[in-house]
Amino acid sequence: MPKILIVGGGYAGFYTAWKLEKLLGRNEAEVTLVDPLPYMTYQPFLPEVAAGEIEPRHVVVGLRRHLKRTTVIAGKVTGISHATKTATITPIAGDETFEQAYDQIVVTAGAVSRTFPIPGIADNAIGLKTIEEAVAIRDRLTSNFDKASVLPAGPERDRLLTVVVVGGGFAGIEVFAELRAYASSLLKQYPTLTFDDTHFHLIEAMGRIMPEVSQKTSEWVLADLAKKGAFVHLDTQVKGAVDGVVELSTGEQLPTDLIIWTAGVMANPTVVRGSDLPVEERGRIRTRPDLRVGTDEEIVEGAWAAGDVSAVPDLSGGGVGGFCVPNAQHAVRQGKLMAKNLVAVLRGEEPKQYFHKNLGAVAGLGLYNGAFQSGKIALTGFIAWLAHRGYHGLAMPTFERKFRVIGDWIQNFVHGREVVSLEAVQKPRAAFEEFAARPRPAAPAADAPAPAEKKAEPVAAK
Repeated sequence: MPKILIVGGGYAGFYTAWKLEKLLGRNEAEVTLVDPLPYMTYQPFLPEVAAGEIEPRHVVVGLRRHLKRTTVIAGKVTGISHATKTATITPIAGDETFEQAYDQIVVTAGAVSRTFPIPGIADNAIGLKTIEEAVAIRDRLTSNFDKASVLPAGPERDRLLTVVVVGGGFAGIEVFAELRAYASSLLKQYPTLTFDDTHFHLIEAMGRIMPEVSQKTSEWVLADLAKKGAFVHLDTQVKGAVDGVVELSTGEQLPTDLIIWTAGVMANPTVVRGSDLPVEERGRIRTRPDLRVGTDEEIVEGAWAAGDVSAVPDLSGGGVGGFCVPNAQHAVRQGKLMAKNLVAVLRGEEPKQYFHKNLGAVAGLGLYNGAFQSGKIALTGFIAWLAHRGYHGLAMPTFERKFRVIGDWIQNFVHGREVVSLEAVQKPRAAFEEFAARPRPAAPAADAPAPAEKKAEPVAAK
């Protein structure tokens, strides 16, 4: 029986495995998926998680729960030797690696945050690629409101209530706008704080934000953010973030306790550098339009790739540099087609080429506000916000997850969003260790006299 190994359980990996289970016969192939996480994260909802609008567990899809016929291995693929058709797997528990043989390999290891050698960023910034990061952002901002509420006006309170987001693409703008709206809603719970006490800064190296939309739509978003008291620094770079002080290329310094990094992604370097598959100049696996690894002239038999880790030609002509951009639209559709093509090749049939014309871009900018662009059609405000929720509500995989997310939206509409920080969960033993370390009162000596019994005194009648 052919062995199919899927490297990575993100969008493309999960959808490939999910589709393979529907297409393959009971004994037609053996599918194994390797990922250190037990779930796939629906990343477009991370800004709403950070803003307390969706319960974190509702935007992740359990791999074992929904992949009934796929063997899931909790670990990382740290090496691929396609010459011998073996992969080196490092499990999340234990130190010993092991080799996994395969006949067909599907590389869908996704991307990681792309950082630059800027002093302090690695130590102080939080990315926005995982559900853990989104939760950490929400808890940090909420906890900072608690701390600031008992401080007098001054530099320390300003630092706690200053948020800096680096990167003006869709991810950066969405989390920036959602957190600005979240902070405004938090003020209702903190009478000692005012709107003017909160400071939001977005740093973008280019001369505009959201390159996926038209200039007019981009300018509308800028004006809308300005009305809400947010500051956008265009043509500006971050020079440093040492000790929580963000230094800008303009010379300005922004003391802050919350730095969010969304300035681009890169293909998973652990998988790419550890494999013998062909790689293009940007560090992605070279992939054909039919999602097989290779070029038009040469096919690497038995190897497939999709999603952010791959360089798939964009046959619609709309891709940057001629390749599909790294987003959820492409990853999901590539995963589904790759499963079909893989089954076709196993059955001696010809695979089909991937062709998808971008349907448009939609962004949520806080409750009841959004931006939508599809060709020359642009919508902003409430209608665009409905389009955002409608599209992503439908795109969320599995009906069970859809109902959970929609249920969160209804709950928030009726009761308001949750504003409790669970930051202490990151150090769950702190309270236990504090009390366990306290010295206990000394026990009385064995020969010490017992304390005299105090006689009750009569109470005078009134």
